[in-house]
Amino acid sequence: MFDRLEDLLIRFEEIMGELNQPDVAANQERFRRLMKEQSDLTPIVEAYREYKKSRQDIEDSLAMLEEENDEEMREMLKETLSESKARVEELEQQMKVLLLPKDPNDDRNVVVEIRAGAGGDEAALFAAEIYRMYVHYAEGQHWRVEMLNADEIGIGGMKEVQFMITGQGAYSKMKYESGVHRVQRVPETESGGRIHTSTISVAVMPEVDEDIDIVIDEKDIRIDVMRASGNGGQCVNTTDSAVRLTHYPTGIVVYSQTEKSQIQNRAKAFALLRAKLYDIEQQQRHDAEAEMRRSQIGTGDRSEKIRTYNFPQGRVTDHRIGLTLYKLDKIMDGDIQEIVDACIAADQAAKLAKMK
Repeated sequence: MFDRLEDLLIRFEEIMGELNQPDVAANQERFRRLMKEQSDLTPIVEAYREYKKSRQDIEDSLAMLEEENDEEMREMLKETLSESKARVEELEQQMKVLLLPKDPNDDRNVVVEIRAGAGGDEAALFAAEIYRMYVHYAEGQHWRVEMLNADEIGIGGMKEVQFMITGQGAYSKMKYESGVHRVQRVPETESGGRIHTSTISVAVMPEVDEDIDIVIDEKDIRIDVMRASGNGGQCVNTTDSAVRLTHYPTGIVVYSQTEKSQIQNRAKAFALLRAKLYDIEQQQRHDAEAEMRRSQIGTGDRSEKIRTYNFPQGRVTDHRIGLTLYKLDKIMDGDIQEIVDACIAADQAAKLAKMK
């Protein structure tokens, strides 16, 4: 590990030297690449430098203890020694985590798809609530949310909704939301007061940009344009602006009608299709690497029941990590960071255990 850390430190110093060269700024592509590499290396380099300093503090304290006779000074040195040893242990663990292989998609924006499952109208209502939960969470992260498509029902629910979240590290946090979410509560339409169980599915897919080669052959696609339906703004329902794409090889059908312009809806539909095709490719890779899939915390199997929202008891349970929180109202209002952090920590712990 320390040989690798030394190599990373040398590379970091090389990058800093290159960035100070006047010709580098003139080459924007090279400049961006170097800045990205510098940003990626900074946390591990800072931790390693502090680690080396703490190790030096230990050696200095031990040397001074051998020569020091004053009892008060010896106590101070022992305290410094103890603190330095504790910090070294913390930094060793931190560096192990920082050296874990990084998911190449972590910095990408995401396309999220929520679909109502078992439970009829109640499932559609819950799908709309989970959509709003993610919108509030994204706002708290200073991310931007853009609707791609929504199939709404008259009582405020959604049979399905697709939307894009744009922001730094969106996939690194949102990827743990993929799976089946279950709600237990008394529906507003239920006169008998019985608790119903409904489900929705969430799929979180990294946005596909230019550096990912997803080829869509024109002959594999059927493009239909039509008049938008549902609740639309002025002009949305009066022109043939909605776009539906059918991808023959996979059977995927995507639909976009949120914009007034057919061109904009077409662009959104293709963005959603590319994300779905890339997601299929990722899933196939995960299936081929079953052991890696098992070491991940719920980022692979979309049929996995990951979370239960129990309204009568005001609790939310994440079944993958055994976490139960009694703050359902806050979570439904977008306060899911504690769950995300726990999933990240469990994922890292599983990967570290596998490396031993």
